[in-house]
Amino acid sequence: MQHPLQITFRGMDPSIAIEAAIRARVSRLERFHGRITRCHVTVDVPHRHQTKGRLMAVRLDISTPTREIVVTRDPPADHTHEDFHVVLRDAFNAATRQLEDELQRRRGEVKTHEEPLAGRVSRLFATTGYGFIVTPDELEIYFHENSVVGGSFADLEVGSEVRFTLAPNESKKGPQASSVQSVSRGGIRHVS
Repeated sequence: MQHPLQITFRGMDPSIAIEAAIRARVSRLERFHGRITRCHVTVDVPHRHQTKGRLMAVRLDISTPTREIVVTRDPPADHTHEDFHVVLRDAFNAATRQLEDELQRRRGEVKTHEEPLAGRVSRLFATTGYGFIVTPDELEIYFHENSVVGGSFADLEVGSEVRFTLAPNESKKGPQASSVQSVSRGGIRHVS
């Protein structure tokens, strides 16, 4: 980290044990995401009403070169946050998920949903449960009866307009559709 870890205690005296637990969690977080530039952890005992035990809250302010992450874990009414390690774990797990998302975005690993492709059923093999779709650019795509959604394989005919998504891996018969749905001119027609 470019700036030293900052730990603030509110509503309670500083604790060496709590500070050690925080430092251990921050150390793990740094090994996971090496670009953390600043981390400020605030430990708070917000309410000192007539309750049994001490409910604790944790706030994490984490900076990376591309993002600011703020995680707050306030105490619930059910006293699960009397155990500081539960509060700390929950807060750092939430921060880890956000840092994972940032890493995936930076690497370009974020899932995108592609628009379904269009085509027409060119051949059907009803007895064996598969068929082929031909795209406007004359590419032939294999599909199995189990890939038909929003209708039934039996309702498809040669020439039926369909929308489909390609499977990431090809089949033995070439490019394969992972889902196939019959369409009509006005939009998707659910075949029954």
